[in-house]
Amino acid sequence: MKHILALDQGTSSSRALVFDHSGAIRAVAQKELTQLFPQPAWVEHDPLEIWRTQVEVAREALGRAGGTPAAIAIANQRETTVVWDRKTGLPVYNAIVWQDRRTAEDCDRLKADGALVKSKTGLVVDPYFSATKLRWILDNVPDARRRAEAGDLAFGTIDSWLVWNLTGRHVTDVSNASRTMLFNIHTGEWDEELLALFNVPKAMLPAVRSSSEIYGETNLFQKPIPVAGIAGDQQAALFGQACTRPGMVKNTYGTGCFMLMNTGEKPVFSHNNLLTTIAWKIGGRVEYALEGSVFIAGAVVQWLRDGLGIIRSSAEVEQLARSVPDSGGVYFVPAFSGLGAPHWDPYARGLVGGLSRGSSAAHIARAALESIAFQSADVLEAMVKDSGIGLLELRVDGGAAANDYLMQFQADILNVPVVRPAMLETTALGAACLAGLAVGYWKDQAEIALRTEKRFEPQMESSRRNALRAGWLRALDRAKSWAASP
Repeated sequence: MKHILALDQGTSSSRALVFDHSGAIRAVAQKELTQLFPQPAWVEHDPLEIWRTQVEVAREALGRAGGTPAAIAIANQRETTVVWDRKTGLPVYNAIVWQDRRTAEDCDRLKADGALVKSKTGLVVDPYFSATKLRWILDNVPDARRRAEAGDLAFGTIDSWLVWNLTGRHVTDVSNASRTMLFNIHTGEWDEELLALFNVPKAMLPAVRSSSEIYGETNLFQKPIPVAGIAGDQQAALFGQACTRPGMVKNTYGTGCFMLMNTGEKPVFSHNNLLTTIAWKIGGRVEYALEGSVFIAGAVVQWLRDGLGIIRSSAEVEQLARSVPDSGGVYFVPAFSGLGAPHWDPYARGLVGGLSRGSSAAHIARAALESIAFQSADVLEAMVKDSGIGLLELRVDGGAAANDYLMQFQADILNVPVVRPAMLETTALGAACLAGLAVGYWKDQAEIALRTEKRFEPQMESSRRNALRAGWLRALDRAKSWAASP
C-alpha cells in the first residue's frame, strides 16, 4: 500500500514520518541538527547537514514502512535563510536561522519603513524574518552580491533548499514566501518596492507556487516520487489540525507557544500587535491567518527543573502542581527574554509575585503552568478582537499539550473547550495532507479522520475566572519595563 512521506525539517532536528491512508503514522525517523553559534546572538545551521540528515531519515523511515510513497511533503522551520550557487548547488554561507539576531541594528534603521512593510507583508520589521538575513549574506560574503545580480546565486527558505536538492527546481510556496518580508500578500508576488528597500536582486528568488501541487519529481528513493506539498511548520500544523474555517484556532505548546487563527480569504491586519500571514494556497484559493507567539511556555518548566531544581524531570510538574488546591495567590510571569505578542516588551523580566510564608514549591509550579495558559489567553483575546470572530474551541498540540492540568486550566481561563487530538504530530500530518490532496491520494481533507483524544470543557465559575485574570494582569503590569532605564 502506498504512503505519504512527510519531511519535517525543524530547528533542532530533521525528521521523516510516513503516513498511511487513515492518517496514522507507519514509521518515524529523526536525527539531531548541529547548532552553530559563531558569535553571541548568531545562530546558524550547515545547509549540507540539513540536506544529508533529511535524506538519511527519509530512507530510514521508508525502509521501516516498506513500499513506495505516493508523494513527498515538506514542513519546515520558517524564515531560516540559505543562499547557494546555481551551478554547483553548494551554499555560499551557512543557513542563518530564524532565531538569529545579527541584523537587529539593521532593522532598527528600517523602523521608519515599518508601516510600508506591514501594509504589504503583514509583518513587523524584525531580524526574525528572512529579508535582512539575506541582505547580510549579500553584503558580507565576498563577491556574493555581484554573483547574485548576475543570476548565479539562488535564495530560499529551507523548503526551497530541500526541493532544489530533491528535484532541481527553484520554488517555494506562499506560506513560506509570506515570512520573508519580501512578498506582497495581497498580489501574491515578490514586491519590487520591498526588494529595493532591502536591496535584494529579484534574479535570486524562487518561483512562488501553491501549497498543494506537484513541484517536480525526485529519483533519490529508487523510483520517481512527486514532491507535492509544502507549508511552513506552523501553517502546516494549522492545516493538520483541520482549522480550515475562519475563526478556528490552534495553539502549539512547545518551548514557546505559536497560535494561529484562520481568518479566511481576506487578510486581517492586527491592531493588537499580532502578525498577518498566508496560511496556504490550494487550487487558486488563498487563505490567511493571524499569528501570535509566546516566548516562554514549556521553557518555564525546564527552568523549574534546571534553574530552581524543584523537579527532576519535566513530567513531574503536573503532579507537583496538583498537590495543592490552587496557586495560593502566587503569579509567575516568565518574561525571561521579554514578552512577545501581544505585549512586545523586550524590557520585561521574569517575576514571581504574591508570595507568603505559606508559599511552597508546589504553588510556584502551579503558577508556572498557569502562566502558560494566561499568556495564551492574552494572545487569543487579541485574535478575537482583531478578527471579530468569537472563539468556539481551541485545538492544541505540542509537548506541553499532554499536560492534563494545563489543558483544563486553559479551557477554564478561556471559557471555551480545548481539544487535544489523538495524534499530536499535526505539523507533519498537515504537510502530508497537502501533498496527498495534490496527487489524489485523498480526495479531500475530510477523508482523513482527525480523532480527538480528549476534550477539556470549561468548569470554572466566571467570578473565579475574572479574579484570576485580574491578578495575572496586575503581575504582568509589574513585570513590564523592568529592565528599562530609570
